[in-house]
Amino acid sequence: MLNYWWVTRPKRKLNSIPEVLSTFAEASLDQEWQGQRDSHLSFEEMLEEAGLKRKGERRDQTGGGARTYKAWVMSLGLIFTQESTGKIKLTLAGEAIMNGDNPVDVLKSQILKYQFPSSFSMGRNVNVAARFKIHPFVFMLRLLADDRIKSLSEEELAKLVVVEAENESEKCFEYVVSRILEFRDKGNACLEPDFAVKYAPSKGGGRENEPYAHLMDLANTLFNWLEYTQLAKREDSRIEILPDKQSEVADILANPPAFVDRPQQHEYFQRKYGIDPKHRKDTRNLTASTTITAKIIAEQKVKNAFITESLRQPISAISAGLIDKIVEAIGIDERFVEETLLKHYPKGSIGAFMTEYFEMAFKGRDEATEFERATVNIFQDVFGFSAKHVGPIGLTPDVLVLSDIDGYSAIIDNKAYSKYTINNDHHNRMVHNYIGNLSNYYDGTYPLAFFSYIAGGFGTNINKQLQLITDETGIMGSAMNVSNMIELIKRYDTCNYNHATVREIFSVGRQILHSDLK
Repeated sequence: MLNYWWVTRPKRKLNSIPEVLSTFAEASLDQEWQGQRDSHLSFEEMLEEAGLKRKGERRDQTGGGARTYKAWVMSLGLIFTQESTGKIKLTLAGEAIMNGDNPVDVLKSQILKYQFPSSFSMGRNVNVAARFKIHPFVFMLRLLADDRIKSLSEEELAKLVVVEAENESEKCFEYVVSRILEFRDKGNACLEPDFAVKYAPSKGGGRENEPYAHLMDLANTLFNWLEYTQLAKREDSRIEILPDKQSEVADILANPPAFVDRPQQHEYFQRKYGIDPKHRKDTRNLTASTTITAKIIAEQKVKNAFITESLRQPISAISAGLIDKIVEAIGIDERFVEETLLKHYPKGSIGAFMTEYFEMAFKGRDEATEFERATVNIFQDVFGFSAKHVGPIGLTPDVLVLSDIDGYSAIIDNKAYSKYTINNDHHNRMVHNYIGNLSNYYDGTYPLAFFSYIAGGFGTNINKQLQLITDETGIMGSAMNVSNMIELIKRYDTCNYNHATVREIFSVGRQILHSDLK
């Protein structure tokens, strides 16, 4: 029995879940799983070939690695085993990811609904203690939203929260808050003398002389999962709610998820837990048996390849280049690939790439070039501008945007920081090099409509800093955090935005707020 919270973690981050799910679907969907060792090994080999799992000798040849990955997607409510047939099926949430819905939206819903007890937590190979009746990630958000706590370290989560937060009562919450504050004052001295024994890992899985290691590993994974929701971010080794997500978190806490009942009944629980954001209930009739044909297998290979590609670039339409890339990857007839893509993903899948784009905005210089190129792709492929990556020229902004529809130009500077401020050097570059010397990197005639910065987040003085540039140049500017940039991307088609709308939004003369995205 595990006497603390638990999430399985073949990988500590959830970014690869869509690929793992689609690979699993290709290998095992609508097939029996229990006792099918060859199927398990086949799935494991496919994960290794896709670079989703490290290659190993697999000395016991039992497919244990495959079962770990299967447990991962099952624990998140994406698949279930049908009781009447023993076959693997997708939940509505799993279907949504396979259909190209934004995986962040789907998985955020699953993470917030994640609960103890669950069909997964009650499993014989997991067996989380029955004393826990809690939505762990909602509880974490509740702590972060409390003015007494505001942020959490991995150590606080590992040594206090995951072992002492049993339920969602006010009494339990206040107790955990008091324990965190006590820990901040006294450190390990406030822990129980028998802590290491009481919260030891199961089956001797701990590291010798490191009684907290397994809990610290768990805390790191919990932070990664919470970060995936794009509601919170680590800053200086502590996690806190993103400033622009405070109101969304307040709404979540005001309307917390209800507990899914009957966790001991696997299919019932999984189907209810696995309801995606677009549905209220799972009314599908899955009793009819499905004959796995060569066409179904080929279709699944195409879908798998598409999902893999959609995580690496924003796909707004099915292009000849995309078709060629998938044909080359899987070796299936070009016409069949095109028909399958148009059938399942007629509008592409922009949302899948947004996980990667969000993370790029916080990585500092490590992925600065990738962040810039991704912004070029978004303005080009999603918004329909002509966009050029001009940063490598030198003394230039990162991205030049041209609207052939409305006849204007604009410049974008990407800053992969959580609290970017325009220092004196960056002010002078924007005024004198980027705006003042526009002709150095643009020989066209479109007037400059606006300048903008896109970053993970901004410092408190960003509006004053933008105004100083506008006062000196006469050009309106703005600053867009990555969360609102993603929201703009989501709304571009559904809200009938156009280049005039983009110009209006990016010319507000201050930081762009969620309320500016009408």
